[in-house]
Amino acid sequence: MEIDFDKMQGLAPAVIQDAATGELLMVGFMNREALEMTLRTGFATFYSRTRQTLWTKGETSGNRLEVVAAWTDCDRDTVLLRVRVLGTGKVCHTGSRSCFTQELPLAGAALPGKEEVQR
Repeated sequence: MEIDFDKMQGLAPAVIQDAATGELLMVGFMNREALEMTLRTGFATFYSRTRQTLWTKGETSGNRLEVVAAWTDCDRDTVLLRVRVLGTGKVCHTGSRSCFTQELPLAGAALPGKEEVQR
């Protein structure tokens, strides 16, 4: 199945999820070449919007993302990669396991029955 790269001027968001735990680790962007390289090599490769070049996660840190499954959504404009994290397990450039560490306050967050999200 083909990804629709035209919706975002040649890019598609790539959601990265730990295959073993389901934890959301990061979101990057892929162009057609990055997706093809990812599917061919089995390691997550992205397109850097700031540097305007391809980069493979972990090429300098050793914290590579080995792809165990790849999916697209119903609109074919977003990629989901289920990965095995190699190296020390630090996916975020800040040194955290996940890039999603900053909680945003929600109105009504103290309502009864509101469950805290497990990380």
